Amino acid sequence: MADRLICGLVRHAAGRAGRPTGLRFTERQLYYELCRVLLPVHLLPRRLAFTVPALIPIGLFEGWLQRCDTIDGLLDPPEAATSDLGNSTTEDDLFDYALPRILVCQSSAVADMLRANSLPMESACPVISVDELPLDPGLVRMLDATSATDEGARVYVLHDDSSVGLALPQTVAETGGLPESAIVVPIGLRRSQTAPLHLTRSGWRQASYVEVESVAPAVLLRSVHRLVRDVHRRREPLVDLPAARSAGFLTWPQR
Repeated sequence: MADRLICGLVRHAAGRAGRPTGLRFTERQLYYELCRVLLPVHLLPRRLAFTVPALIPIGLFEGWLQRCDTIDGLLDPPEAATSDLGNSTTEDDLFDYALPRILVCQSSAVADMLRANSLPMESACPVISVDELPLDPGLVRMLDATSATDEGARVYVLHDDSSVGLALPQTVAETGGLPESAIVVPIGLRRSQTAPLHLTRSGWRQASYVEVESVAPAVLLRSVHRLVRDVHRRREPLVDLPAARSAGFLTWPQR
């Protein structure tokens, strides 16, 4: 009886995570969706800005998940990189084209999720994780080729609301092997985004970090697509935080 109730709850959360079009999602996205099922504070007005602690420990959820059969839409954990960095980013026959944008994710699981839901094709934006840096030389040439036009290539960075995440854009700029013409643009997460969305944080303290995977899958896909395609562009130094903020990169839809 207990297993049936637990699996029913997990499957209900999985069905919500996959809305509206059968989206693929990570294990931690399912975990956070279950947290929203148990405590639906995301439905509160955005003017009440706060994050919330998880009602159930991640270890307990993992135990519940093991008691259930296959969950539709759930992605396998990302595999560890076993080849030269950058080899999985694109094909050799594309290296002769200019590339105006690329998205770097702090989480390999998030990068896999975005690719599994066809974001690179929908947004004309390759998606990689920090584990795939430094960039393949072919991708560097593609990004640099964009500088021949009025618009320089943009390297968007999707990161957690954490000290490590907030430092990631600068790290990518300094160690990612980017062309000098590229501009790094962080698109979140920051506390000014996570609090209005009432996202689930990692611990009980208000200052605890918030993972990108706490964003509902459909909201994440819609937000990232809009941000990498619609952010206003202008030529600036390598890391252009003020321009990115003025362009609205801190604005995420609520649901």
